[in-house]
Formats: sequence, C-alpha cells, structure tokens
Amino acid sequence: MKKLIFPLFVLLIVWSCSLSQKTGSSDKQLSIKSDSTEYEITITDPEFDHWYLLNFSPAKDYSNEYYRCKNQVAVSNWNNYFTRNRYHSVIENYIYYDYCVDYGIEVNRKLYWYFKYVEDSFKIRLLL
Repeated sequence: MKKLIFPLFVLLIVWSCSLSQKTGSSDKQLSIKSDSTEYEITITDPEFDHWYLLNFSPAKDYSNEYYRCKNQVAVSNWNNYFTRNRYHSVIENYIYYDYCVDYGIEVNRKLYWYFKYVEDSFKIRLLL
C-alpha cells in the first residue's frame, strides 16, 4: 500500500479579502473550487471516502472556526513538507489556502478530515 500511486489534483481559486484573484493549480490529492461565494472541495483519493465513512460521525463534529484553525496549521505543515521535498510520494503539490477566506464548514470539515486521513494512513504529522 506504501507504493500506491493515486492521481490527485489541486486547484484553488483564492479570493483575497478585498479582491478576487486566481492562483495556480497542481495535480495532487484535492481541489477547492469557487463559484461566486460558494466553495467546493473534491478529493480524488479513492481510499479517502471509505476511510471518511468509517471515521467521521456527527458526534466528532466541530465548529467551522475549529476546522479553520486546524487547517491553517495543517496547510502550513503540508506546504513546508512540500518545499523541503519530504514525503514526496504523498505530498506532491503546494496547497493554496487563503486564511482570510471563509470557505464554509463543509469545505473546512472535509479538508480537516483529509489531513486526518493522511496522518492515519501515512503517519505524516500535519495537524500537531
């Protein structure tokens, strides 16, 4: 399973706090898309959906602010690993996540649980 290669895609259109701007894309695990003020996250890792169904329950749900804070830490660690070329078989892209943007609880929840999945499956510390 360590050598499992999965096609992944990242695309993020980031809105700054005052102006909207587009940022680059890469091909890794997830994509966050914007339609006006609604955001959507797509994770193409085939194992994640099964893992998510087994591990997430409403009893484990948190607030949007909790997810945003945890995602800031995880995105920072993810991008740090990417720039240092650590765990290159898993972390193959840079994630563009604008901390000023509220992506909504659905996107933040799914991104948080994806980071939990990476931690559990690949033993990579992201959320600390």
